[in-house]
Amino acid sequence: MVKRFRGLSGADRETLLAFADFLIQRAKTQNAQTPGVQQTPPPVEPREPKPEPRPEKESVVGAIKRLSKTYDMLDRDALLNETSALMSAHVLQGRRAPEVIDELESVFARHYSDYRNRHASEG
Repeated sequence: MVKRFRGLSGADRETLLAFADFLIQRAKTQNAQTPGVQQTPPPVEPREPKPEPRPEKESVVGAIKRLSKTYDMLDRDALLNETSALMSAHVLQGRRAPEVIDELESVFARHYSDYRNRHASEG
């Protein structure tokens, strides 16, 4: 496995590590929701994003990290398919980073809108 990792370019290594970080965060969220453990009810008011400015020359990996922090209230599992597909389009198909980042921002914003709508219907 280490041999494969060393065979990747620096950018691809960074992408792989960022994706691993994303999966670790998702696992932590899942572990926090173990059955039999009393969960605190969700707050009545939806949490607001904590936006960070988009750097001028941001990598796709950096964008995923920034957006994950900005929208820390979103379910990582729900974002995984779309985020992975966009990351793959960038790494494997050569889509330009700014285009992919624009789409990532739209994906996170859409998921946040869904989050707010769920809170509105529950409240």
